[in-house]
This record gives sequence, C-alpha cells and structure tokens, in this order.
Amino acid sequence: MQVTITGATGLVGSRLVARLQARGDRVTVLSRDAAKAKAALGDVEAVSWSPGSAGAPGAPDPALVAALEGRDAVVNLAGEPVFQRWTAAAKPRIKASRVETTKQLVAAIAAAQDRPGTLVSGSATGYYGDTGDTVVTEEHPAATDFLGDLASSWEAAARGAETHDVRVVLVRTGMVLAPEGGALPVMAKPFKLGLGSWMGDGKQYVPWIHVDDEVGIILAALDHPTFSGPVNAAAPEAATNKAYSKAVGAALHRPVLVPAPAFVLRTVLGEMSALVLDSSRTSPGRAEELGYRFDHPGLHGALDDVLGS
Repeated sequence: MQVTITGATGLVGSRLVARLQARGDRVTVLSRDAAKAKAALGDVEAVSWSPGSAGAPGAPDPALVAALEGRDAVVNLAGEPVFQRWTAAAKPRIKASRVETTKQLVAAIAAAQDRPGTLVSGSATGYYGDTGDTVVTEEHPAATDFLGDLASSWEAAARGAETHDVRVVLVRTGMVLAPEGGALPVMAKPFKLGLGSWMGDGKQYVPWIHVDDEVGIILAALDHPTFSGPVNAAAPEAATNKAYSKAVGAALHRPVLVPAPAFVLRTVLGEMSALVLDSSRTSPGRAEELGYRFDHPGLHGALDDVLGS
C-alpha cells in the first residue's frame, strides 16, 4: 500500500509510520520541515507542505497534489494541540489547523488524476460534549460547545472527499495513553510525587485508548473497506476520572487520596477545563462490530504497559 500522511511526526503519526514501514508499505509524509521529518522517520518520502500555500489563486498546492497522485490512501492527523488555554486568539488557530488544512487536503485529492481511494481523518470524542453516564455511540449527535463544533467542522471538511468517490473514515479519538507523549506523562508527574488526585467529583467518564490500539484502528480503517464514517477510538472498559486516577496511582505504586476541586480547575484552566471535567462514556461499538480486537481493552493492563510497571 502507498500512503500519504499528515501529522506524521506526532505521537500517533510516528507510531503509524513505523507500523506501515514494518509491513512493507510505502509512506509519504507531508511536513512543514521535510528534512527534519525524514531524519526522524527514516525511509519515507518527505514533501514540504505548509497549509495555506497554493499554486494559482484558488488552486491546490502542486506539490501537495503530486504527493497524493497514485497513492492508495491518505491519513490526516494534522492539528495544533488542543491542550492549551482557549484564548480568543487560540480558538480560531486550533480550528484552522484542522478544518482549513483538511479542506486543502480534500481539494488536492479532488485535483489528483490518480487519486487515493481512502481518507482516514482524525477527529475526537470531544465531538459528543458532556454526556454524563450515557453510553455514547457513533450515532450520538455533536455537542454545540467549542470541542463539539471543532470536531463536527473537522469531520465535515473531511467528508467533502466523499463527493469524489473517496471512502472516508473519521476516527473519533479519546485520550491516547503512550509513554513518550500525550497527556499521560504530564499527568503522571504529580502522581510520582504522591500528589495525584482525581478531577472534580471524579464521576465524569474518561474515554481512553492505548496508543497501540489507536494505530491499530487506523490500520484497520486503511485495510478494510467495511470501515467508513465515524469510528470511536476508545477502549471497551469505561472508566470514571476517579477510577482512572486511582489506576494511574496503582501503576506507579502511589496513593491517590484527594480530589482537585472543580472550581479550582475552572479558575486555573478556564474554558479548557472541559477537557478534564466533561464526561463521555464512549463506546467502541462500531470498531468491534467491524472486527477490531483490542490489544489493551482494560485500563490497568494498559497503564501497566505504558508506565512500565
């Protein structure tokens, strides 16, 4: 298979590149710094692309179109980190890094003569918003808050490729557990000092997934034409924030005894506190229906693997 990837040097992207290389696939990566990307990723074709660049006015970047010609699939993982203060300046920047980038990618797919047949595009469980203890499937509607609007707009941009006979898969990802990046290493620091805590009342559900399964779902989406539309990338074992926090403490052999009050989190984090206080009991029903089997279905086993206990 020949695959072009955006966001290839990120936490999930770099793991995906390694898995594709290991099975003999040809990988092209799109990066603002192609030389740096190639140095980091090894045997890939690296193409310089800065979202926003173009050829003639209104036309896709010719280098981008060339990087899609003759490819079997595209994986779109580009996007500025959401875990930052959601200031008036940051919000449109976060949104543009996903939505406008995806629109440009879809326009280039449409312009390719021998275009890819599959687009696997990132999304997030933030699509659903704060849904309490309701079990959330892919049919649940989008929230109207910032994260819901961000994810639904991102998905709508990707689905533009469907009008060009491209199969589109939207991977709605929860919190990715990995040793080398993402939220877990940051969250683990106070736990290692015996200062770990759950957030607010701890009853909110945390949609989580081991990085191996995140990559596994993307590979399954690439390989199997039965995958299309939204697919929740969240592990089968649901966990509240309190249960998750205590599991982190157990993996690190540290006590977790007290909460971080919700009002303090809202004061410190502002609107971004939704990332730790909103609840989403996300079910991976579609992925399991399509035959995906999780390598790390349980929270304690996943954390032991990631944290090295």
